[in-house]
Amino acid sequence: MKRYSVIIPVYNRPDEVDELLQSLTAQTFKNFEVLVVEDGSTVPCREVTDRYREQLDVHYYEKANSGPGQTRNYGAERSRGEYLIILDSDCILPPGYFEAVERELRTNPADAFGGPDRAHESFTDIQKAINYSMTSFFTTGGIRGGRKKMDKFYPRSFNMGVRREVYAALGGFSRMRFGEDIDFSIRIFRGGYRCRLFPDAWVYHKRRTDLKKFFKQVHNSGIARINLYKKYPDSLKLVHLLPALFTLGTVVLLIGSLWCLYALLPLLLYALLVCIDSAVQNHSLRIGFYSIAAAYIQLIGYGTGFWRAWWRRCVCGKDEFEAFKKNFYK
Repeated sequence: MKRYSVIIPVYNRPDEVDELLQSLTAQTFKNFEVLVVEDGSTVPCREVTDRYREQLDVHYYEKANSGPGQTRNYGAERSRGEYLIILDSDCILPPGYFEAVERELRTNPADAFGGPDRAHESFTDIQKAINYSMTSFFTTGGIRGGRKKMDKFYPRSFNMGVRREVYAALGGFSRMRFGEDIDFSIRIFRGGYRCRLFPDAWVYHKRRTDLKKFFKQVHNSGIARINLYKKYPDSLKLVHLLPALFTLGTVVLLIGSLWCLYALLPLLLYALLVCIDSAVQNHSLRIGFYSIAAAYIQLIGYGTGFWRAWWRRCVCGKDEFEAFKKNFYK
C-alpha cells in the first residue's frame, strides 16, 4: 500500500499540470502515487501526464464534467494510499513537501490536515499581488488560517490531506460546485476527527492569472459562504462577515465623498497600508501597487457575492441550484 495518493482534478490546465508533475519528480520522499483526473476538459493533459510515467507512479483518467468535488471523489475511489493528498492543478510543490508532512504525522498524528501557500519567484507580479491578498492579515488571510489565525484552521482543497478511512467515512466531497472544500472540513470537525495545520507543508499556488478571473473566483467564494450557512447555520462566524461589512462601508464612504472628500481618507489609508506591507514583503513597489487592486477586489468581490447570495437565498428563498446555476453549472 502506498503511503500517499496525490489526487489532482484538472480542467483545461495542461501547462500547470506539467509544472506540478515536474515538482513531484523532485520530492525527497518517494512513497506516493499520482492520480490526474480530467474533468471534461476540452484541452486535455494526457500527453503531458504520459511524459512522466517513467519518473512517477502516475495514473491518468478522463470523465464527464461534474465539478472539482466529484472529480476528487473519482480519483479517491481509484487510489491506494493510506493518506489522500488533494492538490489543485495550479500548485507547485517544494522538494521537501512530503518530508514535512511525514514529520508532522510522526510527531502528532492527524486525521486531516492542510498547509499554507506562497508565491513562487516565477509568478507574475499580478499573481504575487493576488497571493498577497489571499494570505495577508490585512485582507482575509487570518480567516483562511495560519500560525496567527482569526478562526480555527479549515483545510482547503488546494493543499489538503486526509486519512483514507476518514475520507470514506465522510463520503468524500459533496456535490456543491463551490465551497465544497469548506463543506468537507466542516464535516471533518463535526465527525470529531483530529485536524491540524502543517505550517511547513506549504505549496506554491498560482491561483488566477489576472484580476478579472480573480474577482470571479472570490465572488463565488462569497456566494459559497451563504450556501454553507444555509446548510450549516452555526458555521457562519463574525470573521466571515468582515468582507461584506468592508464592502458596505466602502459604498457608504464613496457616496459620502460626493459631499465631502475627507470620506475617502479611510480608503486611502487602507490602500497605503496594503501597499507598504506588500512592497516590503515582496521587495517590490510595483507589486505593492498591484496589491492595492488585488486587496480591494478580494474583499469587495467576496463581499458582493456574500450580499448577492444573502438576498437570493435568505430573502428570496431560492435554492442553491436555482439561485446560481449560471455561476456554478454549465
